[in-house]
Amino acid sequence: MSEVETNAAAHASGVRGADVRVSADAEQVPLIRSFAADIAMRLDFDLDAIEDVRMAVDEACSLLVRAAVPDSSLFCAFELLEDTLRVRVHVDAKSPMPPSADRMSWQILTALASSVTENVEATGDGHRVSIELVTRTGEAAAR
Repeated sequence: MSEVETNAAAHASGVRGADVRVSADAEQVPLIRSFAADIAMRLDFDLDAIEDVRMAVDEACSLLVRAAVPDSSLFCAFELLEDTLRVRVHVDAKSPMPPSADRMSWQILTALASSVTENVEATGDGHRVSIELVTRTGEAAAR
């Protein structure tokens, strides 16, 4: 299962974005990774920054897929501004374990993005675990 939709209200205000929902399955992560790289390319990110976006989104999605409740969905929202790509990814999980508990993956994420935040919130029968990545054009070259 996969689904892509754009937000008409975001287009009207000048903000561009896309929401993607796929099965929370490791086999779906390459689809999201490719989607993120394509968006970064369309924002004129340089080649290094495109690769950083690709790897960061891959790492975030992989972290969350491992925490996801079986047969659930992985949601990924892309918000595109002039020189910034904001990616929000979340899954429903049984455990309230934050993504930063996986120190190696979290270190990779923080090295690849301008900023990385996490959130764990209780839901009726579990938890929603999310990661937000922000990347700006030209940052890979500046590192």
